This record gives sequence, C-alpha cells and structure tokens, in this order.
Amino acid sequence: MMDFMGDRIKKRRESLNIQAAELAKTIGVSASLISQIERAKAYPSILTLKKIADALHITVGELIGEQSSLNSNPVVKHNQKKFVKKNKAGTRSYLLSRHDQSKLMDPFLLKFKENGDSTDIMTTRNPGQEYLYVLEGKFDVIVGSSSYTIKAGDSFYFTSDENHLFTNTNKGTSQLLWIVNQNN
Repeated sequence: MMDFMGDRIKKRRESLNIQAAELAKTIGVSASLISQIERAKAYPSILTLKKIADALHITVGELIGEQSSLNSNPVVKHNQKKFVKKNKAGTRSYLLSRHDQSKLMDPFLLKFKENGDSTDIMTTRNPGQEYLYVLEGKFDVIVGSSSYTIKAGDSFYFTSDENHLFTNTNKGTSQLLWIVNQNN
C-alpha cells in the first residue's frame, strides 16, 4: 500500500498544477523530500502526511489507498468467502466481500439447517436497512409484530430497528443472501 502512496500524491499534485517545490514550501519540508516520497524512497511522518493531504485538498485515507483493496480487488472467489459466525441452531454466516472501511454495505451468505433460525446471527437493531434474497428453501419471518412466509426466489427488504427473526421451515437446508448497510 505504501509503494503507491507516492504515486497518489504525485498524481494529485499534478492534477492541481502544483509544483513539488511549491508543495514543499507550503508544508515546510524540502523539495527533495517530496521527490523521495513520490518515488517511494522515503515515507512521510503522520504529521507530514496530514499536511500534504491538507495542501492537496484530499484525505489522508485517499492518499494511503484506503479504498484500494475494494477498488483493485473486488472479486471474492467461492472458496475465499469468510466464515463469520455460527449460532446454537447451526445457522452459519459467511462474509461475501473483502474487508474495507469504506464499504457502505456488507453482503453475507446465511446457511440454515432444518428448523434453524437467525438468532444471534441477524442481531442488528439500529437505524438502517437490510435486504435478503432466498437462494434456497423456505422461511417464516417475523419483523416487529408482522409475519411473512418467503421461499426460493423471493426477496425481503426491511428496516433494522425492529426485532426480526428468520426461521427455516424447509425440510433440509435453506440459504439466504443477506445485505446489511454499514449504519448497522
């Protein structure tokens, strides 16, 4: 990640038509240091990096490539999904995307055993939204005081601030695609 930081600084500086010497003067360092940083021959202190970001009207996160893993490596292969949690009913959750602080949502695959439910898996009760798509099986759903039955091919969209429970009523396993926004 650090090897590309210099490239990001240089591209941003050039896009703003700022010379290296001008940037150096603005933040109180030598033009030689700016050149070394841009060529990955030196790495700035946190304070210097913050000064560079401010002078270039950009965030430190953007300079260090905070979004680079999401943008440069968006594919998660089937065998790369990450196991997250298993509850007492045997329901398992798997994260289907890479970790990245800039994500706005998290997609999960939920695998339910026969009669399994979402207790301790879908635990969010914050302002936010959730979306589910039934990949396989059949579910009884309770959201607040309302009940629903959904099956393969159905989708379900609700706000997270109400109690909710999904129970597999299929003979055998069932699966859901669950997408939660990051406000949760």
